[in-house]
Amino acid sequence: MQQPSTYVPISGLRREDFQTTINGKQTDLYFLHNQRGNEVAITNYGGAIVAIMMPDRNGQHANIIQGHDNISDVITSPEPFLSTLVGRYANRIAKGRFQLRGKEYYLATNNGPNALHGGPKGFHTRVWEALQMNEHALALNLTSAYGEEGYTGEVKVTVVYTLTDDDELMIEYLATTNKKTIINLTSHGFFSLAGIANPTLTIENLECEINADYYLPIDETSIPTGEIRFVKDTPFDFRTPKQIGQDIDADNEQIKNGAGYDHCYVLNKKEEKELSFAARVYEPITGRTMEVYTTEPGLQFYTDNWADGYKGQHGATFPRRSAVCFEAQHFPDTPNHPYFPSVVLNPNRRYKQKTIYKFGVRA
Repeated sequence: MQQPSTYVPISGLRREDFQTTINGKQTDLYFLHNQRGNEVAITNYGGAIVAIMMPDRNGQHANIIQGHDNISDVITSPEPFLSTLVGRYANRIAKGRFQLRGKEYYLATNNGPNALHGGPKGFHTRVWEALQMNEHALALNLTSAYGEEGYTGEVKVTVVYTLTDDDELMIEYLATTNKKTIINLTSHGFFSLAGIANPTLTIENLECEINADYYLPIDETSIPTGEIRFVKDTPFDFRTPKQIGQDIDADNEQIKNGAGYDHCYVLNKKEEKELSFAARVYEPITGRTMEVYTTEPGLQFYTDNWADGYKGQHGATFPRRSAVCFEAQHFPDTPNHPYFPSVVLNPNRRYKQKTIYKFGVRA
């Protein structure tokens, strides 16, 4: 089912600009909208979210997620994971190696010595099969072949995006495998709550809260050291709201290793896999807010430390630290840290995850 032709997208994006054929599969653009008149636009190339149109405190809409306005730019983006789905394994695996059932597996390395976000030909580069169920919901399906990017097992994945009338973007993940494997999925949204622009404003003045008492320190290649460290008295303490920029350049080894924030937080949970509050941000100029809820144990907090001002949608530019990412996931390099929550998926089990981004305004 396609979007009714009578719908006029407020993002100004056009389906025809996202339509091409890649390896015999058709790419397209899909619009979700709700009773409040707000909109989300998603392409089935990489599951990239290219627009989230939400109002500010004066009712003025803007796109608050970084993206492109045509399929060619999505494919060739200087940031290959720009607001895309990520798999088979979100985040990093040290030296692209892990052991499973006593056998060592070797993955493509695409981030210094490490494997990042499923490799250079991960889920972010795939054309997903799309089914628009109604004006609120889109389902994407993908089969990842045995041996793809070095991973074992054939994995079938479904991701459902739903935009509710309460301005929640709900992302639900389901995966199965025919052979024991590892899996860690996420959506890598680059959020700019002030609205994308030329240039897009820095996120350093955003007020941020993260519901985590602990985070994972990293080495100089961004791999967890294995320690689980208390946030108290460190730049990583967001248990009470503070501006992102307050400590982003602190004289701190961990800040230097991440070139800012690029760390996984251990979310506070009463029980495993509960859907619970993870983070909240408030943009003071526009009044826009975003809350994150997830069933995942971890939240990668990334402050877009490597952007260089490249061009995006409708003439917008994306300078360094013009976006914030809250990637709900299991921990980085888990296969090499047995005491981290397991990412192993067995043939008789289902991988399930739910993450919600709830948008609002503060007067």
